[in-house]
Amino acid sequence: MSAIGKIGFLGGGNMAKALAKGFLAAGLAKPNTLIASVHPADKLSLQSFQSLGVETVVKNEPVVQQSDVVFVSVKPQVVPAVLSEIQPLSSGKLFLSVAMGITLSSIESSLSPQARVIRVMPNLPAVVCSGCSVFVRGSKATDADAEITQKLLQSVGTCEAVDESQLDVVTALSGSGPAYVFVMIEALADGAVHMGMPRDLAYRLASQTVLGAGHMVRDSGLHPGQLKDGVTSPAGSTAAALRQLELSGFRAAVSGAVEQATLRCRQISGKKA
Repeated sequence: MSAIGKIGFLGGGNMAKALAKGFLAAGLAKPNTLIASVHPADKLSLQSFQSLGVETVVKNEPVVQQSDVVFVSVKPQVVPAVLSEIQPLSSGKLFLSVAMGITLSSIESSLSPQARVIRVMPNLPAVVCSGCSVFVRGSKATDADAEITQKLLQSVGTCEAVDESQLDVVTALSGSGPAYVFVMIEALADGAVHMGMPRDLAYRLASQTVLGAGHMVRDSGLHPGQLKDGVTSPAGSTAAALRQLELSGFRAAVSGAVEQATLRCRQISGKKA
């Protein structure tokens, strides 16, 4: 397995913080092997990284100079300016970009010809080592680079290689997906509270139910419909509940959310839907 070396984060937003916490929790990094650049006005991110014992700086150049692997985790609209700033220092570095809508070719053309680039799409549950990540290799990325990327992302969840053409859909499904699930958990708990259950218990049961159902789909190899049928007895409570979900357009609403998120990603990426 290839050595990872020091890991840097250009930008200290939510995803950078989630990955840093995940790498530390997984034992893949120590605070002194991480460094992050944080905008001086972003006091919350600054405090979050410092609470982890991670070195923080207000300029991007030290991150690139001191790191072997550099996560590009700034907002997409400022990526061009940041890459231009660190371009002279980028030779020989591995850049992992989490910036939505910024293509491999765009990133590669903005860095040294000797820089290697991989686009990655993790999601927020990486912070609890239950992330769902994908990656796409750039033209100069090596097998060793892909190995390092998988090692990093698998330490905080699952990781799969995909084609770059799939990244907008990945963003809509697994990137934005936790928000959809959070809403579902909240709705499940609201229903139970409405029927008399204490709210703290409702949240615990709802979250564990979603977690367990996800594990069954992932690990059993059975079709979700088959698993659903196994819970649904004739004329039972589950059958009544499922009928209400169908009448309320539950499936169409969820699949439509993924569609709309994908179209928005394509719009941001400057693509035609």
